[in-house]
Formats: sequence, structure tokens, C-alpha cells
Amino acid sequence: MPKTTFQSLIEGPKPVLIDFHAEWCGPCKSMSPVIKDIAGKYSGKARVIKIDIDKNPEIANQYQVRGVPTFMIFKEGKMVWRESGAIPAGMITKALDQFS
Repeated sequence: MPKTTFQSLIEGPKPVLIDFHAEWCGPCKSMSPVIKDIAGKYSGKARVIKIDIDKNPEIANQYQVRGVPTFMIFKEGKMVWRESGAIPAGMITKALDQFS
């Protein structure tokens, strides 16, 4: 995914949750249904985008993603929240609510 495309994804007034993940990552697999559920609940209020770090290493490097899963929330092109690891859905929804 070229940088311009990624940049265009994270621009805008609605928060954008990015899920940096990998196919081989166990915790990523356990978080997948949680992220899918959040995407459904926040439809129209926020965007949820999954990015495979093995297919998009330049973006992972740009944002210094050292472990997966790593979650980031962007608003108007700026990172406003970041957390790594298998985390409770409530942590993510609380952060989304804060920036909605």
C-alpha cells in the first residue's frame, strides 16, 4: 500500500482504527473477531482498517511497529492513540469514543 494511499485513509474528521497484524500471529487471530465486532458497532462513526505487516513493511516501519497486534487510532492524519498486544475490546472502544 503506497504511503499516499495510507495517508489518505487516515485523513478526515472521523477516527481511524488501524489493526497492524500478521497471518502467523496467535494474538492477532484472537483479536480478529473483536476488531470485526468493533468495526460493526462503529460503522459510520469510525473506520477500521487491518494492515498485514508482512505485506506492508514500509508502513509498519514508518510507524515503528515492533510487535503485533498493534492498534493505532488516527484522527485528521495524526496518531492520537496506540496500544500493542491482545487487549480488551473496552480499551479500544473507550479510545474510539474519546476521539469520535
